[in-house]
Formats: sequence, structure tokens, C-alpha cells
Amino acid sequence: MHKGKTQKNVLIIAGLSLTMLALAIVCLSIGGTSIPFRETLLSLVGKNQEASDLIIIQFRLPRILAALLIGAALAVAGAILQGIIRNPLASPDLLGVTGGASVAVVAFMTLFTGYSIHWVPAIAVVGAFLTAAINYALAWKKGISPFRLVLIGIGISTAMGAMTMFLLISGPAYLAAQVLNWMTGSIYGTNWTYIEVLWPWVAVFIPLSILYSKELNVQSLGEATAVGLGSRLQLSRMVLLFYSVALAGAAVGVAGMISFIGLLAPHMARKLVGHSYKLVIPVSALLGAMILLLADLAGRMLFLPLDIPAGVFTAGIGAPFFMYLLFRRKAAR
Repeated sequence: MHKGKTQKNVLIIAGLSLTMLALAIVCLSIGGTSIPFRETLLSLVGKNQEASDLIIIQFRLPRILAALLIGAALAVAGAILQGIIRNPLASPDLLGVTGGASVAVVAFMTLFTGYSIHWVPAIAVVGAFLTAAINYALAWKKGISPFRLVLIGIGISTAMGAMTMFLLISGPAYLAAQVLNWMTGSIYGTNWTYIEVLWPWVAVFIPLSILYSKELNVQSLGEATAVGLGSRLQLSRMVLLFYSVALAGAAVGVAGMISFIGLLAPHMARKLVGHSYKLVIPVSALLGAMILLLADLAGRMLFLPLDIPAGVFTAGIGAPFFMYLLFRRKAAR
């Protein structure tokens, strides 16, 4: 039975990986200018001599890769937080992590004109870390209670939103449109420089999260059981929170406030592979990547020639899903 379950999980991960690859190729091929799949595949292997090669390699491919990286980062960040807090409604938005990243980036954009994109993910991560540290310090009372962490996080998130709007209003008028577009959550105009600054965060912290997933499994059994099994509970929570904040902060720094992926993807992953975080984390990453890829495709195609930010579509799907989960939990009590 265990062997059959393992084979099923391998097939699920393989199937999701292939689906993600196929979806990426479709997204590369269609747009304002549709390109045959054959030309797209030839471009990817460096053998396309058509004019479409420029469109695929220089414009669409960085955007597709950014969607994959950002979606995966936000999904894993959400999965980790849900494991730490033992609450399926948790997400980076809930603890004020994305709000702190947003404040830091908006302040950076406002105060430093002519800024380099190389600095933005690092600035966002610093803001996210500071917010998480404040939350952690305020929630500390002979250890960290997940309940206090959530309540204080909601308050901090509200305060960060107010600070972001203050910075936006008080900053130069010519930056307002750029900052507002970023705050909505968009990967429009992403180029290879964005990929260069983003991929190291994802390449480091997602594998570390998978390696540390055993601690999430232990913590899901409850605090007393986790301590009884030898878990260094508070240290583990700090390390896992560090991973989550790094992933969410880097993603927000590049794409802005793309919401609800950290809520949606882990739920879908648990439905597919159960509650073991060794599987939930990689499956969440694959699902999060595909959700953002689809949201960006919808933004590009549904309202041509307009390019709608992907964050509009993730919020449109995620908000009703959040309400559904909320009412379902209420009904279960």
C-alpha cells in the first residue's frame, strides 16, 4: 500500500511538471502576435532563424520564467506559514510579510530615483524581515503562540498598508502610476535582469524548505507532541519563518502585491498528495507557478490590447476561495 501511494505521488509530481512545461510553451506561443509551436520550440533550442525569435527569447521567455519563479516562491511561503501556524487560512499577507516588503520597496522607489532593479528584491526582503521580526517580538510570551502571531500580523498588515499609501501620496507624482502598477501585482515588462536577481532566492530557499519539511510535519502534531519528539520548537519556527519571509519578500520585490497564491496552492497540494510537507512544498511550488502563469496569460489575452496585472486575477479567484474556507471552518465548529 505504501509503495502504491509513493508511485501515485511520483506520478502526480511528474504530471504537474509536464503540465507546467506544456503550459509555459503555450504561453510563449500565444499573445498579441501568435507564433507557431514549432517556431517556439526551435527558439528554445537556439535553432529558430525567424523574426519571432526576438519576441520569444527577449520578451516572452523572461516573463514566463518570472511567473514560474514568483508563483512557486509565494506558494511555498504560504505552505510554510500554514505549517507553522497550523491554520489553513494563513498566508504571507496575513502576517504582514508582504505588507512590510511593499513598504520597503515603495520607500526605496520614492526616495531613490534612478534605482537599480538589482536592489529591489533585497530591499523587499529586508522590509519583510523587519516586519516579521516585529511580529515575532510582539507575539513572544514564553514562546510563540501561532494564534498571537496571526492576530498581531493582521494589525501589522493594516499598518503597513496605511504606510504604503502615505508614501505613495507624499512621493513624486510621476512615480505614482509606476508604483500603483507594481502594487497591483504585475510582471509586465519583466526582462532578463529581473530573472537574474530573483532566481537565486528561489533556488536556495525552496530546496532548504523541502529539506526542513520534517520539522513542519512534527509541528503539525501539536506543540506538546513536537517537543516530546525532540523538536527544538522555537528555533525551528524561526528558521522556517526566515525561509518563508525570504521567498515572499523576493517575490514581492519583483512583482508587487500578488495575493492569495500562498493560500490557494498549498490547499490544492494537500488535496493531491496529503499532509506530508515533504510533498506539499514541491507540489505547492508547481501549482503556484501554474496559477500565476495562467493569471498572467489571462491578463495578456482577455482584454487585448490592454495588459491587465496578474494580481487582479489571483485576487479575483483567491478572495472568494478565502471566504469559502472561512465559512466552511465556521460551519465545522
